[in-house]
Amino acid sequence: MAHRTPPLAVEELHALVAGGEIDTVVLAFPDMQGRLQGKRFGARFFLDEVLEHGTESCAYLLAVDAEMNPVDGYELASWDRGYGDVALHPDLSTLRRAPWNEATALVIADVAWSDGSPVVAAPRRILRRQLDRLAALGLGARVGTELEFIVFKDSYEQAWEADYRGLTPANRYNVDYSVLGAGRVEPLMRRIRTEMEGAGLTVESSKGECNPGQHEITFRYDEALVTCDQHAIYKTGAKEIAAQEGVSITYMAKYNEREGNSCHIHFSLVDEHGATVMAGTPDDPGGMSETMRHFLAGQLAALRDFSLLYAPGINSYKRFQPGSFAPTAVAWGHDNRTCALRVVGRGRSLRFENRMPGGDVNPYLAVAGMVAAGLYGIEQKLELPEPCPGNAYAATYERVPTTLREAADLWETSPLAEAAFGHEVVAHYRNMARVELAAFDAAVTDWELRRSFERM
Repeated sequence: MAHRTPPLAVEELHALVAGGEIDTVVLAFPDMQGRLQGKRFGARFFLDEVLEHGTESCAYLLAVDAEMNPVDGYELASWDRGYGDVALHPDLSTLRRAPWNEATALVIADVAWSDGSPVVAAPRRILRRQLDRLAALGLGARVGTELEFIVFKDSYEQAWEADYRGLTPANRYNVDYSVLGAGRVEPLMRRIRTEMEGAGLTVESSKGECNPGQHEITFRYDEALVTCDQHAIYKTGAKEIAAQEGVSITYMAKYNEREGNSCHIHFSLVDEHGATVMAGTPDDPGGMSETMRHFLAGQLAALRDFSLLYAPGINSYKRFQPGSFAPTAVAWGHDNRTCALRVVGRGRSLRFENRMPGGDVNPYLAVAGMVAAGLYGIEQKLELPEPCPGNAYAATYERVPTTLREAADLWETSPLAEAAFGHEVVAHYRNMARVELAAFDAAVTDWELRRSFERM
C-alpha cells in the first residue's frame, strides 16, 4: 500500500511547540471497549523523551470492566501478576491536532510488553494481525463506519444526578433527514464537523435520525486501521465537545424502547494498487467477483460465532428487534435493510454493509472479525447463497444471537474464532463477556422494582 502522509508531521509539531501553539500532547490507545486511554504530556517533554522511547501505563487498562474496576479472570493482567506495566509506542502516522482541546495534539499508541513483543489481546493489535493476513494475499480493506448517537440538552453531570432518567432530547420528534430538525442542533453538529476536519478527518455529512434527539455524522471511507483510529478519536472528541457545550450525547446501542444507535460498517477489498477486487466484469459492473462472493459467504458463516465482536455488551442485543432496522436474520440482500449484510454500490463503489454493530461497538474488533470471516470464506471457497429478496424479519433464516450469554458461548466454543484469533484472544474477550454478565445478573433493575415492589 502507498505511504500515507500523517495529519500532522513531526516536523510541524516541533515548529508548533517552538512557536507556543501546541503545549500538550495526548498519547492514547484503544482499550477493550474501544475507548481511548492514556496520558497528557507537556509537549516539549513529549518531543524530547516520549517520541523516541514511548511511555508506560498499567496493563490493567486491558483487564477492567466498563467502570474501570480490576476484575478476575484475565491472563494478561491480574493481582497474581502484580498488575505491571505495558509500553506505549506512538504511531506517528496518527499524529494530529485535537482542536476541541486548546493547544493540544493527539497520537494513537500501539501496546507492547517491555521486551517489545506485542500485547496480542490489545484491539489495535488484533486488527493489525488480521490485516497482515489479508495483505499476504495481496489485498487491503477499505472501511467506513456510520456512528449514530442521541443528543440531550442535559449535561453529563445532570444526567448522572438524574440516574439518566427523564432526560430532555435535543429534538422532540423523528427528524430523520429533516433539515429543520437537524438545524435545532446545528451549533453542536457544526462544531463537531469542523473540529474533526481540523483533526484530519474528512467529514461527508451529518443528518437527523429517527429517535428523538438522534443524529449521525459520517466520514470518508478509508483504510481499515485509519478508519478505526478516526472512529475512536471522533467518538472521544464528540463527547468532549458536547461536555464543553453543556449537553450530553450517548452511543448506547439501545437507550430506550425506540430506535437504537447503530454503527453500520461498510467494507470493500482492494488490490495492492488500490483497485477494487469486488466488482464483476466490465459488462456487469453491478455483479460480484468470485473473491467478493467467497468473502461475503464467509461473513454469513461466521456471523453468529463472531457476534461478540459486533455486539459486545448486554445492551447491544436489545437492538435486534423485528421491524427495527436492526437485523435479526443471518442473511444478505441487495440494498435490503432487513438483512444483517447489505450489498450496495456498483463497480468501484461496490461494497457490503454489516448492519449488526451498534453505537457501543469497538471498531477494531468488529473490523478484525469481518476480515477474519472473509478470509475464512476465501480459504474455504465458500459458496454464497441466494440473496434475500424480501423481508428477512419474516423469513426462515438462522437468527443472530439475542443475548450476550448466547454470543459469548458461541465465541468461546467456535473453531473459527480459535483458528483466526488464537486461544489468548478468545479467552480474553470471553472473560470480558463473563464479567459483564456477572455484573448484570447481580443487579436489581428498575423493571424488577416496578413490577414486583407492591404487586408480588
